[in-house]
Amino acid sequence: MPDLPTPQNAAEAALLSECWDAVLSYADLCTSGSASATQLATEAFTHGIDELRAATAASKSTGTGRRALRLPRIPLLLASVRTVAAAWETNGLGHRLDPDLRLWLHSDKAARYVGPPLHRPLALRGLRDMQEPDAVLLWLAEVESLPMSAVARRLGLDPAAAATELAQVRVLFRDRCHRNHLDTPMDAYCRSYARLLDAVTRSPSAETPEDLSRHLARCVECAEAAACLRLHGGGLPAALSSGVIGWGGLAYLERRRRAAEAGMIGGRTDAAVDTGLDEGKPVRPRIGRTGILVTAVLVSALALTVSLMPFGGSKGGDANAAQGEATDGQSLADPGPSLPSGSKTKSGSGSGSGSGTATAGSPAVADSTSRPAGNSDQEAQGESSSPAGKQGGVTSSPKSAAPDCRVKYEIVSEWPDGFQATVTVTSTKALATWSLGWTFKDGQHVGQMWDGTFTQDDSHVTATAADYNKTVTANGTFTFGFVGSWTGANSAARDFTLNTASCQAVG
Repeated sequence: MPDLPTPQNAAEAALLSECWDAVLSYADLCTSGSASATQLATEAFTHGIDELRAATAASKSTGTGRRALRLPRIPLLLASVRTVAAAWETNGLGHRLDPDLRLWLHSDKAARYVGPPLHRPLALRGLRDMQEPDAVLLWLAEVESLPMSAVARRLGLDPAAAATELAQVRVLFRDRCHRNHLDTPMDAYCRSYARLLDAVTRSPSAETPEDLSRHLARCVECAEAAACLRLHGGGLPAALSSGVIGWGGLAYLERRRRAAEAGMIGGRTDAAVDTGLDEGKPVRPRIGRTGILVTAVLVSALALTVSLMPFGGSKGGDANAAQGEATDGQSLADPGPSLPSGSKTKSGSGSGSGSGTATAGSPAVADSTSRPAGNSDQEAQGESSSPAGKQGGVTSSPKSAAPDCRVKYEIVSEWPDGFQATVTVTSTKALATWSLGWTFKDGQHVGQMWDGTFTQDDSHVTATAADYNKTVTANGTFTFGFVGSWTGANSAARDFTLNTASCQAVG
């Protein structure tokens, strides 16, 4: 494993301890293997530390203090991952990156992050324009998915008032995004919808006019603005992660949500980091606690542990939860209810071998009535119920076998015109690769998928394995997620098939 960045002081050591798992999680999404992920995360952390040091030096010389650095620490370091990945692509190391990321780096979408400021993603501009403590609170709660008790403890807030303060910060973020949207250069057609867009996103009961819906379906910039301005409906985390991180933002959001629910996100207070690097007084009142300096050896052990374990939750995650304790001896979040296990990592240490045991003990479905009716059932009945004269006297059909797979389809969040879903599949048989098909009842459309690729023909969708999560052990699981669009209704998908064989949908 490459050497990790060497902190110059206790604040940088605390920053490394606090943010390393987040940086490595995103680096793993961006690369083709665990060794490359660790190398990318290490270089990105060094790049981010250099930016912090430069900003601190600038604040000393100009007296600007905190205003020299606008993004919170974690998104700043995630942006460094993106920057270093672009440098790898330029310098001939692109073969170590995810192929989809390489395509994205050469697209207009990537160019927005380094182009003219007024054309950069709206969420990125809105977060930069906020006071840093407010931006940190918003990011930890919405993107890192920490429960409010953990956020309050981490930032030194009054736990009783933390939820109220978060609600106020959300409104501030919307205000900054609204101002930036009005300042964005746009054509007359888009500008004619600006006031209407502001009005319909303020109230959860406001209906979106049909002409505005058609416009949002065609205009990327206005749809981006709608996601940032609409604080209700659960779309804010996706708007933040996609707008600030860029490629892989939604997959990163899902990983952090799973890690937080499993109690695997550790770290120290931002107060220590802010005070040490900026050498100023914290803007928010902080709760005092005993500090523990993190040595390079301990951080290296933490990094190695993170690089070898899956980033998703697990039903059998006691050991993983123990690894995710905070460095000051306090767990940031009590392990909440785990999502279905099986989130794959590109290092290969995922559900195929590790998390399959979480579902191996589930009761098998023995009665064919519990399996959705399909062609396979009809064929089985046809073979066994033929006339006795043609089948050697067979007069009764054998009992149907239990399905070879079970599928859990979960809508994680939903907002007007869009939703995010996670699909977890358990296969009783070992698989060399997988292809999962399903049908949408209400005409939904998949827009982006992670941990897999997809094709869609009308209402039928087929998701296929990525290069790093093809293999599934017997009784193992695999998981992928996607973002889609809907109109009218958004019922669960149905008629699942795994490699053309019928699957049982479970709640």
